Amino acid sequence: MTAPPEDVAAALTDGIGLLARRLRQVRPTGDLSHPESIAISSLERHGPSTSAELARHENVRAQSMHATLAGLAHRGLVERTTDPTDRRRVVVSLTPEGRAAAQAKRDARSSRLISLLTEEFSAAEREVLLAAAPLLARLGRTV
Repeated sequence: MTAPPEDVAAALTDGIGLLARRLRQVRPTGDLSHPESIAISSLERHGPSTSAELARHENVRAQSMHATLAGLAHRGLVERTTDPTDRRRVVVSLTPEGRAAAQAKRDARSSRLISLLTEEFSAAEREVLLAAAPLLARLGRTV
């Protein structure tokens, strides 16, 4: 029997949504706030950007992003430099400490997922998940 696309869509939306929410809750000790985490991830994905560009990427108010970046700069996780081609623009980029914080976040999430896969799933279930991973990645690229 073939599953109707509507049923597959509903099951994936529920399952992937729950997984994503739970993984976002995993944080290393002394970790970043949710807005700080979003800003660092965006800088990692898009590279050096202005505060306004980051706000547009993440669909948040420019003032909120500016405040978040000020806190990250105070902690030494991002640095602000003047754009050499337009001295009116300030470009924000990750410092080595900011990159390390992003890596710590990824490591904590991976560690949690590995623990769950080991403790809660059989070897056969892990094989099914592994086989589905490329399909989920393909789906993510086409959404």
